[in-house]
Amino acid sequence: MKLVFLGTGTSFGVPQIGCGCDVCRSPDPRDKRSRVGALVETESGARILIDTPTELRLQLIAAAVDSVDAVFFTHDHADHVHGIDDLRALSVRRNGPIDMYGPPDTMDRLARRFAYIFDETIRPAPGTSKPEGRAHSIEPGQTLSVGGATVKAVALPHGSISVYGYRIGKLAYVTDAKELPDEAVKVFRGASVLVLNALLRGEHPGHFSISEAVRAAKLIGARQTYLTHLTHHNSHAALEAELPAGIAPAYDGLAVSID
Repeated sequence: MKLVFLGTGTSFGVPQIGCGCDVCRSPDPRDKRSRVGALVETESGARILIDTPTELRLQLIAAAVDSVDAVFFTHDHADHVHGIDDLRALSVRRNGPIDMYGPPDTMDRLARRFAYIFDETIRPAPGTSKPEGRAHSIEPGQTLSVGGATVKAVALPHGSISVYGYRIGKLAYVTDAKELPDEAVKVFRGASVLVLNALLRGEHPGHFSISEAVRAAKLIGARQTYLTHLTHHNSHAALEAELPAGIAPAYDGLAVSID
């Protein structure tokens, strides 16, 4: 199985509009962070997209992705879903809707916000096209099989709302979470690769700080942990140098093989 980090930045992205800090002006390409999203390729070759971030078109082009078999949403905050229209190029290629999964409230809101994508009665004018998706609500703890891989949804607190993390085979993927409940720890233990959001060095009401993410990583005990959803307050090189062994910052375009 392979994991590709399509984007590793926060809702602002890096560089941030109007900012002249050292990280926003950094020549290191690893400090250029688009909004967070990922792609998982199963052993059978199926492709699972996690979220549809704002720069999805550019991310998929950079990763040479021309098809996806399913989309799993963590939640419906703008930076995680507002690239959904870019799926048009993929649904047109497959000549049919793409199966999309996520928390019930997220899928309900997406179906209303982007009715033209999910409502089969809304057809494009002759000579035009539209993205097509088939919405599926999944409950916390529910397990699905996609492309030969087992996907389990895990509910996690994100400020006042709940988001989903996912266990996909030997991968545990968490973004926009503030803590790991005991049940989540049980599900994620045994993963070879763990992905965790790590927003700031200081406290945030809805996200892990870097130190909190490190503690969570040690609790899970994956062979390798990657930090994502990073801000312009940390350069890749500086953060990489200070993190303990087995924990590293991810960067846009990083591809990881998972045994």
